[in-house]
Amino acid sequence: MIHNDERLFGMLIYLLSLFTAIIGPLIIWLIKREESDFIDYHGKEYFNFIISYTIYGIVSALLMFVLIGFILAPIVAILAFIFTLIALFKAYNGEKYRIPLVIRFIK
Repeated sequence: MIHNDERLFGMLIYLLSLFTAIIGPLIIWLIKREESDFIDYHGKEYFNFIISYTIYGIVSALLMFVLIGFILAPIVAILAFIFTLIALFKAYNGEKYRIPLVIRFIK
């Protein structure tokens, strides 16, 4: 069973990412990952997410030279925001959510 504190810190990883993309989630993950597998899971998931979507953003920016990037860049940004919100609510509900299109760099 997942305790309320674990759910709260799992949610805070995603919530703080809306204001501080790396620093807030990194601090929570580094401090709490040893105490909870749930928080460790969401920390890894978030950082895999941010790395993957940064790569997608860079590729979209490069593709702006052939105009398709002007369509892809907003789509990547919208998906990143939507998936962050979904992950935030799933973490608060105590669920382990796998964000779509994420490359698993950190295991």
